[in-house]
This record gives sequence, C-alpha cells and structure tokens, in this order.
Amino acid sequence: MKKVTVKEAFSIPNILSYFRILLVPVFVWAYYTAVTEQSSFYYIVAAVVIGVSGLTDFLDGQIARRCNMITEWGKFIDPVADKLTQGALVICMAALRYPLMWILVGLFVLKEGFLSVAGIVLIKHGKKLNGALWYGKICTATFYACVLILLVFTKIDEFSADIIILVCGALMAFALIMYANVYCKIWHDLKHPNEPKKITDSKIVTDIPPEEIPQKK
Repeated sequence: MKKVTVKEAFSIPNILSYFRILLVPVFVWAYYTAVTEQSSFYYIVAAVVIGVSGLTDFLDGQIARRCNMITEWGKFIDPVADKLTQGALVICMAALRYPLMWILVGLFVLKEGFLSVAGIVLIKHGKKLNGALWYGKICTATFYACVLILLVFTKIDEFSADIIILVCGALMAFALIMYANVYCKIWHDLKHPNEPKKITDSKIVTDIPPEEIPQKK
C-alpha cells in the first residue's frame, strides 16, 4: 500500500471509520452494564450504539463513492472497523449471555483468519479480491440483524435465541465455504496461466499496480 497522506487519512469516510472503532469500547461498556445490572436502559444504549455504527458504516461507503474519496487506506481501515465491531459483539454476547454464540466466535475467527491469510497471499501475486462478494454481504447483514434482535428483545426465550444464533452461524459457514471456493479458483488460475480461467469476472478479482505489490527484501 502506498504512503498515506494526511488528506487521505482524515477524509470524511475515514473519520467515520475511526468513529466506529471508538464506538467499540462504548458498546462493550453498555452491554456489560446491561447484563450485570439487568438494565433495559443499557440494552437500548448498546443497541443504539450498534445502530449508529451501522449507519456510519453505510454513510462512509456512500460518501466515498459519491464524492470520489475512495482510498487504499480507506479500503484497509473500513474492514478493520467492521471486524473489531463484529468481534466485540460476538465475544461480549457469548461471554455474558448466550453461550451458544461461542460457535459464532469460532466461525468468525476461522472466516476472518482465512480471508486475511488468503488475501495476503493473493496480494503477493499481484491480485486482490474486489470487495465483499454477495454472500459476504448477506452474511454481514444477517449478523447485524440477529444481533439487534437479541439486543432489543431482551425477554426472548432461549429456544428462539438459539435458532437465531444457529441461522447466523449457518450463513457464516456458507460465506466461508463460498469464499474458500473463490480463492481456490483464483489460486488455480495463478498456478495454471495457460489453462482456461476459472474466474473470468473482473468484478471479482482485480490486478494490483506493480508499485503497490510488496517486494521481497
């Protein structure tokens, strides 16, 4: 990644991403207080924090695209804010109220760990995935919907809560499998350049400019 300028670092979309990161400890505090004190008010506060985080996530993408503020730093910091928020959500809710959600913690770590390693390997070969694919977007949207339901409806019965968590887990596992399939096809294309390509859609994978490819020292 090329050197980040001050203007790029403090563009409006990136400032919104920083704001989302700052909201993570606020959510942790609000949710911990809600569970330990059995306070409906703090459950609402935690839900509002996540709602505001989701709104700023939507706005930073819209502003970046409409105002031509898309930067490489933004492409890095935006998913970092996403993953920190999602990680805080699943860990807090698993540790404090919904034990079954540890399944989501495991799937989350497995999915994000795989995507990070696969992405790094791809970058070293001059390629990168061109943003989240449709199943990744569905997985993320479902995740937030499930979390908000569990935050807002505090009196939900255990069976219903477990069903919601399992549905979210199934979609997370589906997204992981689909991403793994895409990366395997990309890897095949890199290893066998003379064979017909398995990935032909430029909207899925793009080339990285030579000057941005990490060089071995």
